Amino acid sequence: MISVGIVDEHPLMAEGIKSVLRRRTGSAVTVTGASVEEILASPSNWQVDVLIIGLNTPDADFQAMTKLRKERPDTKIIAFVSLADADHAMRTLDSGADAYLLKSGRADELFEAIEAVRRGEIYVTPSFATKVIGALQSKALEKRTAESTRLSIREEQIVHLLLCGKRNREIARTLALSEKTVKGYMTGLMTKLRARNRLEVVIAAQRLNSAPRRHELNDGTRA
Repeated sequence: MISVGIVDEHPLMAEGIKSVLRRRTGSAVTVTGASVEEILASPSNWQVDVLIIGLNTPDADFQAMTKLRKERPDTKIIAFVSLADADHAMRTLDSGADAYLLKSGRADELFEAIEAVRRGEIYVTPSFATKVIGALQSKALEKRTAESTRLSIREEQIVHLLLCGKRNREIARTLALSEKTVKGYMTGLMTKLRARNRLEVVIAAQRLNSAPRRHELNDGTRA
């Protein structure tokens, strides 16, 4: 028998979930509440296998799920939501939820979610899962792109000197490099940042939040 807890500020919604769960044996609602604050205030009352939380106040709910995940690692959390938004779903899962279940889904999906999280799986309403997977792939691609365009210390120094209005010859003298080497770095920066000229190099570097850090230059000054 799986013990289930339900948290939703709308009593009718909680009763609806209880009604659905009664259709299948193997699970029983042992505790209900109107807010996540009730869980945190009386944690001993919420010793359940699966906790279904109706997300209504995002920030508070996210914080509560994060805390619950740390304090109750064995309790599975199903976020019961009305918002079909991929970013919201990712934030919900990042906050500790094991499932993102849309209120507009089929009743059988509630059972599927419970069974999935009990097996240690992540569950997302099937009709919405493709969008979440796409968003996760985009996020991973953005991370890989950011990593591939990360500037080296030397490149950051050159960008800093460009910001100071230095020409290649002056950059070479400041960094104790040959002018040919500086030109090579400039070519590499334009390729890496997809820039067509010196100005675009600086703009692209700033957009990447790669503002040059203060490094010791070869002449003892600070960049």
